[in-house]
Amino acid sequence: MDSTVINTLISLAGSLIGTFSGILATSKLTEYRIKELEKKQDKHNSIIERTYRIEDKLELYDEKFKVVNHRINDLEGK
Repeated sequence: MDSTVINTLISLAGSLIGTFSGILATSKLTEYRIKELEKKQDKHNSIIERTYRIEDKLELYDEKFKVVNHRINDLEGK
């Protein structure tokens, strides 16, 4: 074979190896970043769920306070 053809094949092989290794490195980084974003999203979702539960409890306590205040007013009125 001609030395030009051999050099071209070696260059092609090097380019293919470099390209595929770059693609693998990029995909690993992208996968890592997606996992980290999913962790942050899970933390955010748990905070939102806890906030909803707290709001529900606050509504319940507000209703209880209204009942207690009404009873106190009834007792003071007697």
